[in-house]
Amino acid sequence: MVRFKRILLKLSGESLMGEQRYGLDEKRLAEYAEQIKEIHDLGVEIGIVIGGGNIFRGLSGSGRGFDRVKGDQMGMLATVINSLALNSFLTAAGVPSRVLTAIRMEPVGEFYTKWKAIEALERGEVAIFSGGTGNPYFTTDTGSSLRGIEIEADVMLKGTRVDGVYTADPEKDPTATKFSDITFDEVYNRGLKVMDLTATAMCKENDLPIYVFNMDVKGNLRRVIDGEHIGTLVHK
Repeated sequence: MVRFKRILLKLSGESLMGEQRYGLDEKRLAEYAEQIKEIHDLGVEIGIVIGGGNIFRGLSGSGRGFDRVKGDQMGMLATVINSLALNSFLTAAGVPSRVLTAIRMEPVGEFYTKWKAIEALERGEVAIFSGGTGNPYFTTDTGSSLRGIEIEADVMLKGTRVDGVYTADPEKDPTATKFSDITFDEVYNRGLKVMDLTATAMCKENDLPIYVFNMDVKGNLRRVIDGEHIGTLVHK
């Protein structure tokens, strides 16, 4: 028995850099594809959103002179590149998958609709949602919340490089302690950076729990699906 039947997996673009300072690390992509295949073989329906921070981040770009709207559009295209890369490695691993884009760019990817996405999931395909929401001023966190709600996912699994939500940044504060679970309200009141406020509010309003875990440890995705408590559950 798996803990979740349908998930939205949120991956950061930075994680795809692996040990590199920029771009895509083939070893990391292969490891992610292997972990995704492991739970796909259990019958879990998988939607994925990947950030683009390993290539370009719109908000930081605007601070360097880029127009914010154009910067965000560049960030959206970065997520498409990452999605195509993961799609390629999933195909090589024998996992059927498809890329759906929030803005039209056939034949690079299919234009996203909720119904097309759900049909793909029900056919056993991994659906990779790229291009964010298709609009500037929205992060891929918000895009993840939106897609998770639309596909009626049981949970959003936020794969990061830390193993949950802490009282402070554990990479900077050695005294930080980890939560096994925490409410959306407490995340807001404590000012914890789980996701941006828009994304968090959407999840709360639509009762989509978030499970934060370390995706960079091989086998952790399977452990989450099996019900092991290795991360932090954020809930209503």
